[in-house]
Amino acid sequence: MEGCNFRRWLMPLLALILLLPGLARASGLTLEAPPLVLKGIPFEVTVSGVSDQPLWLVQGEERLPVMLNDGEAIIELVTGADSLALSLQDEAGTVLAEAGSPAIAAWLSVVPAMLAIVLALAFRQVILALFVAICCGGWLGYGLAGDKLLNSVLDSVNVHVLAAASDSEHMSVVLFCLLIGGMVGIISRNGGTVGIARHITRFVRGRRSAQTTTGLLGTAIFFDDYANALIVGNTMRNITDRLRISREKLAYLVDSTAAPVSAILLVTTWIGFQVGLIDEALRLVDGFEGSAYGVFMASISYSFYPILALVFVFMISLSGRDFGPMLKAEQRAVRQQLEADDELTDREAIAEEASIDAKPGIPHRALNAIIPMTVLVFTTLGGIWYTGMSELGFPDEAGLRDVFGNSDSFTAMMWGSLLSTLVALVMTRIQGLLSMDEAAHYWFEGVKSMLLPITILMMAWALSSVNETLNTSDYLVSVLSDSLQPELIPVSVFMLSAFTAFATGSSWGVMGIMMPLVVPLAWAVLQHHGLAGDPQAMHLFYASVAAVLAGAVWGDHCSPLAETTLLAAMASGCGLVEHVRTQLPYALFVGVIATLFGVVPVAYGMPWWLGIVICSLAMAAGLRLLGKRADAEESEAGTAVSAETAAS
Repeated sequence: MEGCNFRRWLMPLLALILLLPGLARASGLTLEAPPLVLKGIPFEVTVSGVSDQPLWLVQGEERLPVMLNDGEAIIELVTGADSLALSLQDEAGTVLAEAGSPAIAAWLSVVPAMLAIVLALAFRQVILALFVAICCGGWLGYGLAGDKLLNSVLDSVNVHVLAAASDSEHMSVVLFCLLIGGMVGIISRNGGTVGIARHITRFVRGRRSAQTTTGLLGTAIFFDDYANALIVGNTMRNITDRLRISREKLAYLVDSTAAPVSAILLVTTWIGFQVGLIDEALRLVDGFEGSAYGVFMASISYSFYPILALVFVFMISLSGRDFGPMLKAEQRAVRQQLEADDELTDREAIAEEASIDAKPGIPHRALNAIIPMTVLVFTTLGGIWYTGMSELGFPDEAGLRDVFGNSDSFTAMMWGSLLSTLVALVMTRIQGLLSMDEAAHYWFEGVKSMLLPITILMMAWALSSVNETLNTSDYLVSVLSDSLQPELIPVSVFMLSAFTAFATGSSWGVMGIMMPLVVPLAWAVLQHHGLAGDPQAMHLFYASVAAVLAGAVWGDHCSPLAETTLLAAMASGCGLVEHVRTQLPYALFVGVIATLFGVVPVAYGMPWWLGIVICSLAMAAGLRLLGKRADAEESEAGTAVSAETAAS
């Protein structure tokens, strides 16, 4: 009996001793797969660890050799199955690690983004639309498993919104918005905004000059699109209200001078991001000689949509003409009455509550608004310079491009908003305009007015994270990134970037995804046709780079999920859906003209400057044909009343 027991323990012990060397050779190996894969769309899996024996990655009947480089290997795979099942094996077939993910049809990845857009436009309830879209995306992330539907609803806040709120850059934007709101609450109550409005109205003679002034102010604050939208919207809102310019029009003027200016001027927070992307992409290009900043500079001339969007802003402002939903909004503002069935939305109610009149009996000094806003602008610019120089190590010589490219704009924005708030508070107390309790109360009232927009912003970020998990951009890119003729690359890239930015609401995200793809793709196509390096064909390369930026800005303007769209509406006191509904026809008008008369003809050899001239003439002709003055009816009514009075 004892011998039998001894033999029973001896055999497993010997087997374990024999296996120990193999286990030691393959210790610590891990296999990581994406949480979700799209059928037919390439994805990457990562093998990491240490092993001195041949390894194989097994997917169904397929066996792929794995070569570790510095303890890691990245393998690109494609699957058509309903679920992904992978195993890492040695030569003997022993399973060393396993990984699995659900798989869904690729087209389903765009459903959450499109659902959010459709619901927002149909029901004018942005929070509900975003919530439904996040839940839908979460369920898709579980592979549409029936028992995971409740989990996807619970994860909407516990996972996705929480992850968005945990991002430090997101919280920087939130703090910036809250502090700006508090500052606006103080300078509105201490008479500063009323004072600056009175000073500006000395130069503003009517609706045209007010809109032109708004456009010029938006162009002047070029260094950051977030700061642009919040400063210009809050500064000009009282003035445009008094001149019976609709808040939809103000939101359009603010939005259309925020991203376009920041995207194409030479020293902005956008430029460092773009140049960094181009530089990274150029490392994948063989045979190209030139710098990333040089490529960006050359591409500005071909950025038709941002340039033409700015031109159209001043066409609209100077002509006084509008068309589509914007014309109706302007006519309603001129009549100064709401239509009978037009009730205030939650966002409009918040905006009305945030419009704090100056405290009665105090002087209206413009400096009480000008000085805090100046502190905001210059502190933000100074913070960008300081953080950029700090990152570079404070060299004796440094170009503005390098400084802005290495700066921390989010930190600079928080510094600016904090100091401007403190300056507004100190100035108010020194002059005795508000008691400390009143100043604290109205600071909080300004902060409170930002809570609903920030909630929407958080949910938009959460949906963007869901889209990233669903690989929405990978699907959109794969659909339209097949082999192209060189002349068709710019227009194809523009359309793909525009649609992706519209669906995801992230211009920077689209640039980050598209630029590394487009730069090598455009160069490879030129090489395939023997045009790489040919001075006569390099405009196609630069136009392709510009098309990424232009498409991202277009989608950013049109999408209700975009951050700048939300900030422009928020700062202007306009409902988000109303802003998108009235701005969309203008963005489409400019985008179509830019494509037909700019992007396509220039790709086939027309000079870029001639394209801009022709596009500008086409926009002017279209505005003349479609546009109508909102105050024309009022003038006609006034003339009729005068005639009747004279006749009587």
